[in-house]
Amino acid sequence: MPSVLPGDAAVARVVRDERARILATLVRVTGSLDLAEDATQDAALRALECWPRDGVPDNPRAWLLVVARRRAVDLIRREANRAVKEAAAVVLFDPEPEPPATVRDDLLRLVFTCCHPALSLDAQVALALRTLGGLSTAEAARALLLPEATLAKRLTRAKQKITRARIPYRVPEAEELPDRLTGVATTVYLIFNEGYAAGAGEDLVRVALADEALRLARLLVELMPDEPTVLGLLALLLLQDSRRAARTGPDGRLLLLAEQDRSRWDRAAIVAGVELVGRALRRTPDHPDRYVVQAAIAACHALAPAYDRTPWDAVVSWYDVLLTVHDTPVVRLNRAAAVAERDGPGAGLALVDAVAGLTGYPWWHATRAELLRRLDRPAEAADAYDRALALELSGPQAAHLRRRRAGLPA
Repeated sequence: MPSVLPGDAAVARVVRDERARILATLVRVTGSLDLAEDATQDAALRALECWPRDGVPDNPRAWLLVVARRRAVDLIRREANRAVKEAAAVVLFDPEPEPPATVRDDLLRLVFTCCHPALSLDAQVALALRTLGGLSTAEAARALLLPEATLAKRLTRAKQKITRARIPYRVPEAEELPDRLTGVATTVYLIFNEGYAAGAGEDLVRVALADEALRLARLLVELMPDEPTVLGLLALLLLQDSRRAARTGPDGRLLLLAEQDRSRWDRAAIVAGVELVGRALRRTPDHPDRYVVQAAIAACHALAPAYDRTPWDAVVSWYDVLLTVHDTPVVRLNRAAAVAERDGPGAGLALVDAVAGLTGYPWWHATRAELLRRLDRPAEAADAYDRALALELSGPQAAHLRRRRAGLPA
């Protein structure tokens, strides 16, 4: 018997959790991203109509895949060259078996297709976020700090490029893999970020996205167990995700690193992450990899027994290394926050104010607000909180900043 979940929101969550897998399978069997998206969207809408009334099937993925495949067949049969298209439609129900040596994971194939070198890196990341991660255009734009209209145009151009360039839907051969990693790693990391700290909505964590990114990172390590980039990527994700259970209080309130109960951190994930950092560092003695360095920073936090025992000298030093390979405004902002912990709020604020290009980033304003608060400048801190709150945040993030602002002295 199908199980009944309470409310449409629960149904929508199940559909969202399964969407990327259905899409990835349909791209493989149809060879068309647009067709696969149309069929997947139709199946999702059917589920949202039927499941609240009839209950969620015992195997929701199979239900969605059957509906999506039938819709894909209908769409194919409507096109010209009916005889040729009929043959293509049959494949949807009787696909040829994959060669044993092929990686049997449609999601990973979709990642490498979306991250093909024929596409610009920006297009690779945007397309995979939209298709693999199932983010809306607005969510993907926020993850990339781009206007929504800009990202929409980028997605359209990327899909057209895939069609024109006949980009294959496959995992690259072993000798190609290292050159394809930059876009893939960036994509997986951004998907994780949107899951780990959702930029909008009422959930602090979008569990399905965070878990999907971790799964993809593990698959990349299986493919390339000696590649520093993927070792560092998985280490970073494990170390950050180890704090998931401690990031909110019993009332759902967002807890920052200094407020978290470290006994609730996932020690197994920390041990695994630190071991991966060590493996990766041994393979990058001369030229650090950005993900390995970020994982080393995360390890400094994960191994500290208490917030006031964080090795801030080491954290700042690792940020200095990171700037040599990945110099971005957000990295400079994070380094400034670490300097504030080591050298005091005045030193940190000077560095924050020197960072350019982040006036549309709420955490630049929020960081300024916290440092101004510590410097006993409440009026300026209140203004900085207001500027952060005027930008898009998730419900828990906004609630946290409102509480901090309300606690300022009059």
